[in-house]
Amino acid sequence: MYIFVYIYIKNIKIIYSMNNKIIKTTLALLTAVYLQPIFGQTFSWVADSNPIIKHKYTADPATMVCGDTLWLFTGEDFAGNQQNIHMENWCVFSTTDMRTFTEYPVPLRADEFKWSSGIAYASQVIERNGRYYWYVSTDNTGIGVAVSDRPEGPYKDAIGKPLLTVKDCFASKKQWACIDPTVMIDDDGQAWIFWGNGECYYAKLKENMVEIDGKIRQVDFNGFVFEEAPWIHKHNGKYYLTYSSGFPERTAYAMADNIEGPWKYMGILNELAGNSSSNHQAIQEFKGKWYFFYHNGGLKGGTSCSRSVCADYLYYNPDGSLKRIIMTSEGVSQ
Repeated sequence: MYIFVYIYIKNIKIIYSMNNKIIKTTLALLTAVYLQPIFGQTFSWVADSNPIIKHKYTADPATMVCGDTLWLFTGEDFAGNQQNIHMENWCVFSTTDMRTFTEYPVPLRADEFKWSSGIAYASQVIERNGRYYWYVSTDNTGIGVAVSDRPEGPYKDAIGKPLLTVKDCFASKKQWACIDPTVMIDDDGQAWIFWGNGECYYAKLKENMVEIDGKIRQVDFNGFVFEEAPWIHKHNGKYYLTYSSGFPERTAYAMADNIEGPWKYMGILNELAGNSSSNHQAIQEFKGKWYFFYHNGGLKGGTSCSRSVCADYLYYNPDGSLKRIIMTSEGVSQ
């Protein structure tokens, strides 16, 4: 049976002549792209290959596990032949099996930070005492923090000003040096934040998660190249600092016995991502397996400014070092 479906979206008339199965699929995608942010609906799909999100362009993945659910936070790239990266909001997704994903209404927009440039660069969310803190970078206006009582949001600016600015990046000359925050809470309960472009900085966070505690320090990389996108995690008593290196970017990593170093350079972890000059990662353990999230330009129409989030498995060697990531088209849902 064939019918016609007329849909008016943003003054564009779209006409479909199709059977019922195709209608359901198409309407689901239209809802995700256009109507979900307006009507506050969720949208679910099965991610059967990489990229895991195909109905919009997403970049700069960050992850968090709460109970039996993995939460994935990204920025949203504009589609088309963008000359520069343009991102105005962040997105949130969840999964309990790394196969079926659910997207929620837009949880946070860059203009929530009235002091900022309105740019939604890389970010990370972390939970503490039942509240969720979203650390975001806003290009040259600094790193902000938003808060919510739910991982899916909505999130609000927690302090009404930047948590960190380029003035805190004492060894940097770039105006965009204060970007790409990553946060972890160590086993002793101390929270740490790392960030930077060109140089990498770190500091303690106070218990309230919205104030820096003490002196800001710089990571000593002993001559190896740090570009941006730090991500800090811990496994079997070892600390791992992964980051983008060089340009076009690869993902490299270093290891240490202490979160303040000294850090030992361990080499390249992830090679150049297809059709994308940037390379931004998140590393997460979930239900006994380790995952490596990243972005590339692999979606149809994808570029360095219209990227897509992917996921592949991460493995450790017996000595604790990381095996090089194998980027696949199949991903982890198989």
